[in-house]
Amino acid sequence: MKIGIMGGTFDPIHIGHLILGENAYQQFELDRVIFMPAGNPPHKKNRRGQATDAQRLSMVYRAVASNPHFEVSEMEMNEEGYSYTYRTLETLRDRYPDNDYFFIIGADSLFDFAKWREPGRIAAACTLIVATRNHTSNEKLDEAIREVRQNFGARIRKLDTENIDVSSHEVRAWVSEGKTVKYYVPDPVIDYINEFKIYRQDEKERG
Repeated sequence: MKIGIMGGTFDPIHIGHLILGENAYQQFELDRVIFMPAGNPPHKKNRRGQATDAQRLSMVYRAVASNPHFEVSEMEMNEEGYSYTYRTLETLRDRYPDNDYFFIIGADSLFDFAKWREPGRIAAACTLIVATRNHTSNEKLDEAIREVRQNFGARIRKLDTENIDVSSHEVRAWVSEGKTVKYYVPDPVIDYINEFKIYRQDEKERG
Protein backbone atom coordinates (compact mmCIF):
# COMPACT_ATOMS: atom_id res chain seq x y z
CA MET A 1 0.00 0.00 0.00
CA LYS A 2 1.03 3.60 -0.60
CA ILE A 3 0.66 5.55 2.63
CA GLY A 4 0.95 9.32 2.99
CA ILE A 5 1.97 10.79 6.33
CA MET A 6 1.21 14.32 7.50
CA GLY A 7 3.08 15.22 10.67
CA GLY A 8 2.88 18.35 12.78
CA THR A 9 1.60 19.84 16.00
CA PHE A 10 -1.78 20.72 14.43
CA ASP A 11 -2.42 23.46 16.99
CA PRO A 12 -4.98 23.67 15.49
CA ILE A 13 -5.36 21.67 12.31
CA HIS A 14 -6.64 23.92 9.50
CA ILE A 15 -7.87 23.74 5.93
CA GLY A 16 -4.36 24.04 4.51
CA HIS A 17 -3.32 20.76 6.14
CA LEU A 18 -6.38 18.99 4.78
CA ILE A 19 -5.97 20.32 1.25
CA LEU A 20 -2.34 19.17 1.15
CA GLY A 21 -3.34 15.72 2.34
CA GLU A 22 -6.18 15.43 -0.16
CA ASN A 23 -4.13 16.63 -3.11
CA ALA A 24 -1.25 14.30 -2.24
CA TYR A 25 -3.76 11.44 -2.07
CA GLN A 26 -5.05 12.30 -5.54
CA GLN A 27 -1.81 13.17 -7.32
CA PHE A 28 0.23 10.21 -6.11
CA GLU A 29 -2.64 7.71 -5.96
CA LEU A 30 -2.12 6.99 -2.28
CA ASP A 31 -4.24 4.40 -0.52
CA ARG A 32 -4.65 6.61 2.53
CA VAL A 33 -3.17 9.59 4.34
CA ILE A 34 -2.33 9.37 8.04
CA PHE A 35 -2.35 12.54 10.14
CA MET A 36 0.16 12.11 12.93
CA PRO A 37 0.12 14.81 15.64
CA ALA A 38 3.40 15.26 17.48
CA GLY A 39 3.48 15.10 21.24
CA ASN A 40 4.79 17.85 23.47
CA PRO A 41 7.62 17.38 25.96
CA PRO A 42 6.43 17.01 29.57
CA HIS A 43 7.69 20.47 30.53
CA LYS A 44 5.59 22.06 27.77
CA LYS A 45 2.27 20.34 28.39
CA ASN A 46 -0.80 22.55 28.91
CA ARG A 47 1.00 25.52 27.41
CA ARG A 48 -0.68 28.85 28.02
CA GLY A 49 -2.59 30.12 25.00
CA GLN A 50 -2.32 26.80 23.17
CA ALA A 51 -4.18 23.51 23.15
CA THR A 52 -3.31 20.49 25.26
CA ASP A 53 -2.15 17.26 23.63
CA ALA A 54 -5.59 15.72 24.13
CA GLN A 55 -7.33 18.76 22.63
CA ARG A 56 -5.05 18.84 19.58
CA LEU A 57 -5.67 15.15 19.02
CA SER A 58 -9.44 15.57 19.37
CA MET A 59 -9.43 18.39 16.82
CA VAL A 60 -7.55 16.26 14.29
CA TYR A 61 -10.02 13.39 14.73
CA ARG A 62 -12.90 15.80 14.13
CA ALA A 63 -11.26 17.37 11.10
CA VAL A 64 -10.68 14.10 9.23
CA ALA A 65 -13.78 12.16 10.31
CA SER A 66 -15.73 12.80 7.10
CA ASN A 67 -12.93 11.64 4.78
CA PRO A 68 -12.77 7.83 4.32
CA HIS A 69 -9.12 7.84 3.19
CA PHE A 70 -7.87 10.04 6.04
CA GLU A 71 -6.79 8.44 9.31
CA VAL A 72 -5.25 9.57 12.59
CA SER A 73 -2.29 7.95 14.32
CA GLU A 74 -1.40 8.56 17.95
CA MET A 75 2.01 7.02 17.40
CA GLU A 76 3.92 10.22 18.26
CA MET A 77 1.69 11.23 21.17
CA ASN A 78 3.95 9.64 23.75
CA GLU A 79 5.11 10.51 27.24
CA GLU A 80 8.60 11.47 26.10
CA GLY A 81 7.24 14.24 23.91
CA TYR A 82 8.46 14.80 20.38
CA SER A 83 9.45 11.72 18.42
CA TYR A 84 12.08 11.94 15.75
CA THR A 85 10.76 11.49 12.24
CA TYR A 86 13.39 8.94 11.28
CA ARG A 87 12.41 6.70 14.20
CA THR A 88 8.73 6.90 13.33
CA LEU A 89 9.32 6.06 9.68
CA GLU A 90 11.72 3.23 10.45
CA THR A 91 9.27 1.76 12.96
CA LEU A 92 6.46 1.86 10.39
CA ARG A 93 8.67 0.33 7.73
CA ASP A 94 9.71 -2.49 10.09
CA ARG A 95 6.12 -3.21 11.14
CA TYR A 96 4.65 -3.03 7.65
CA PRO A 97 7.46 -3.80 5.19
CA ASP A 98 5.08 -4.10 2.23
CA ASN A 99 3.98 -0.45 2.50
CA ASP A 100 5.58 2.49 0.72
CA TYR A 101 5.62 5.68 2.79
CA PHE A 102 5.29 9.21 1.46
CA PHE A 103 6.14 11.93 3.97
CA ILE A 104 4.35 15.18 3.11
CA ILE A 105 6.23 18.39 3.96
CA GLY A 106 6.24 22.04 2.97
CA ALA A 107 9.00 23.80 1.08
CA ASP A 108 10.18 25.50 4.27
CA SER A 109 10.82 22.10 5.85
CA LEU A 110 12.81 20.97 2.81
CA PHE A 111 15.05 24.05 3.08
CA ASP A 112 15.88 23.00 6.66
CA PHE A 113 16.06 19.27 5.93
CA ALA A 114 19.81 19.03 6.59
CA LYS A 115 19.17 20.26 10.16
CA TRP A 116 16.70 17.47 10.93
CA ARG A 117 17.86 14.57 13.07
CA GLU A 118 19.27 11.83 10.81
CA PRO A 119 18.12 13.23 7.44
CA GLY A 120 19.77 10.36 5.59
CA ARG A 121 17.72 7.81 7.51
CA ILE A 122 14.54 9.76 6.80
CA ALA A 123 15.37 9.79 3.10
CA ALA A 124 16.02 6.04 3.15
CA ALA A 125 12.68 5.27 4.81
CA CYS A 126 10.28 7.23 2.60
CA THR A 127 9.62 9.34 -0.45
CA LEU A 128 9.36 13.05 0.35
CA ILE A 129 6.37 14.88 -1.10
CA VAL A 130 7.11 18.60 -1.11
CA ALA A 131 4.38 21.22 -1.27
CA THR A 132 5.28 24.69 -2.45
CA ARG A 133 4.50 27.91 -0.63
CA ASN A 134 3.16 31.01 -2.35
CA HIS A 135 6.24 33.03 -1.44
CA THR A 136 8.70 30.40 -2.70
CA SER A 137 10.04 30.56 -6.26
CA ASN A 138 10.21 27.39 -8.34
CA GLU A 139 13.90 28.03 -8.93
CA LYS A 140 14.66 28.14 -5.21
CA LEU A 141 12.62 25.01 -4.55
CA ASP A 142 14.21 23.09 -7.44
CA GLU A 143 17.67 24.00 -6.15
CA ALA A 144 16.78 22.72 -2.67
CA ILE A 145 15.43 19.49 -4.17
CA ARG A 146 18.67 18.94 -6.08
CA GLU A 147 20.75 19.51 -2.94
CA VAL A 148 18.72 17.14 -0.77
CA ARG A 149 18.77 14.49 -3.47
CA GLN A 150 22.53 14.83 -3.88
CA ASN A 151 23.41 15.00 -0.18
CA PHE A 152 21.01 12.37 1.19
CA GLY A 153 19.94 10.26 -1.78
CA ALA A 154 16.36 11.34 -1.19
CA ARG A 155 13.44 10.43 -3.39
CA ILE A 156 11.47 13.66 -3.78
CA ARG A 157 8.23 14.43 -5.59
CA LYS A 158 6.71 17.88 -5.99
CA LEU A 159 3.08 18.31 -5.03
CA ASP A 160 1.22 20.27 -7.67
CA THR A 161 -1.35 22.10 -5.57
CA GLU A 162 -2.70 25.50 -4.71
CA ASN A 163 -1.27 26.62 -1.40
CA ILE A 164 -3.49 28.01 1.34
CA ASP A 165 -1.13 30.48 2.98
CA VAL A 166 -2.42 30.23 6.54
CA SER A 167 -0.65 28.99 9.64
CA SER A 168 -1.81 27.55 12.93
CA HIS A 169 -0.13 30.52 14.63
CA GLU A 170 -2.37 32.89 12.67
CA VAL A 171 -5.47 30.86 13.52
CA ARG A 172 -4.64 30.97 17.23
CA ALA A 173 -4.12 34.73 17.05
CA TRP A 174 -7.44 35.28 15.26
CA VAL A 175 -9.35 33.22 17.81
CA SER A 176 -7.59 35.04 20.66
CA GLU A 177 -8.61 38.38 19.15
CA GLY A 178 -12.22 37.28 18.69
CA LYS A 179 -11.98 37.15 14.90
CA THR A 180 -13.68 34.56 12.74
CA VAL A 181 -11.80 31.53 11.43
CA LYS A 182 -14.74 30.34 9.35
CA TYR A 183 -13.57 28.47 6.22
CA TYR A 184 -9.98 28.46 7.49
CA VAL A 185 -10.80 25.71 10.00
CA PRO A 186 -13.33 22.87 9.58
CA ASP A 187 -16.65 23.53 11.31
CA PRO A 188 -16.35 20.58 13.75
CA VAL A 189 -13.00 21.98 14.88
CA ILE A 190 -14.44 25.49 15.28
CA ASP A 191 -17.26 24.02 17.39
CA TYR A 192 -14.70 22.22 19.57
CA ILE A 193 -12.58 25.37 19.99
CA ASN A 194 -15.66 27.34 21.02
CA GLU A 195 -16.94 24.64 23.36
CA PHE A 196 -13.69 24.44 25.32
CA LYS A 197 -12.70 28.08 24.82
CA ILE A 198 -9.29 27.13 23.43
CA TYR A 199 -6.89 29.94 22.44
CA ARG A 200 -9.10 32.61 24.00
CA GLN A 201 -7.94 35.45 26.19
CA ASP A 202 -10.18 36.95 28.85
CA GLU A 203 -11.33 40.55 28.47
CA LYS A 204 -8.64 41.92 30.81
CA GLU A 205 -5.86 40.35 28.75
CA ARG A 206 -7.42 41.52 25.48
CA GLY A 207 -7.73 45.05 26.80
